[in-house]
Amino acid sequence: MTAGGSPAGRIVVFLPAYNEEATVGRVIARIPRPAWPGWETLVLVVDDGSSDRTAEVARRAGADVVVRHERNRGLGYAVRHAMRLAYELGADLAVMIDADDEYPPEEIPNLLAPLVRGEADYVLGSRFRGRIRGMRLHRRLGNYAFSLLQSLLLGRWISDGQTGMRAFTRDVLRDCEIIHDYNYAQVMTLNILRQGYRLAEVPISYKVREAGQSFIRFREYVTRVLPAMWRELRRPVPRRAVPPARAPASGRAET
Repeated sequence: MTAGGSPAGRIVVFLPAYNEEATVGRVIARIPRPAWPGWETLVLVVDDGSSDRTAEVARRAGADVVVRHERNRGLGYAVRHAMRLAYELGADLAVMIDADDEYPPEEIPNLLAPLVRGEADYVLGSRFRGRIRGMRLHRRLGNYAFSLLQSLLLGRWISDGQTGMRAFTRDVLRDCEIIHDYNYAQVMTLNILRQGYRLAEVPISYKVREAGQSFIRFREYVTRVLPAMWRELRRPVPRRAVPPARAPASGRAET
C-alpha cells in the first residue's frame, strides 16, 4: 500500500480455460491475494466456449471477472481477448496461468518480481530451469525443439518457449499482437521481443495434468504454428502504440 492506504497498483491474473471444470477452481483458490504485497489483485477467467461447468466453477471459486465465449475460438484467440480485457480492467501488471493445474499459482510472485523491480517487461516461467514431474519424453523433446527454433530466430536463448505461465507490463498488454487463433506461445514472444521489450525467465515448478485433456496434437501444432511464426517474422517490426487513457476497473461480471 502507499502511504495513504491505496494500492500501489493493480495486478490482473488471467486464466484462459476450455473444459477445465475439474481444475480451474483449484487454481483460482491458490492464487495469492495480493499477488504482490500492497498491490490490488483481480482474477479474470476467459472461458473459450466450454461444454462443461468451467465458468460456473470459476465464479464460485472467487474469480472477479468471468467472460464466456459462445463457441470455442482457439487458445490464441482466448489469450488475445484476455490480454485486452486485463488492459481494460486497468492492469499495471498481469500474469497468465493455465487453468489445468499444471503450473503453480503460489509461484506467481516469482514471475512478478522482475517486473516490479523494473528489470524486464515480459517474463516467462521456465519449467526447464525448475522442477518437472511427469512430462513424457516426446513432449519434452518437442518443447526443446520449438524453444531452440525460437531462440535461433530471435538470436537469444529461451529455455521454455511454450510455458503456460507468463507475466506482462501494461505496455506489453497494450502492444502485443497474436496473429492466429490456434495457439499463442511462439508468435507472442516473437512479437513482443521484436518490439524491443525486455525478457526475463524465472524457474517454476511443473507437473503434468491429472484431469482433463490437452488439445495439442503434434502434427496439428507443427502445421499451424510454424506458418504463423513465418508470417510474424515477415511482418514489419511492430510499432508500439500510443497508450490510451487508463480504463476504469469493473467488478464481477460475465458476458
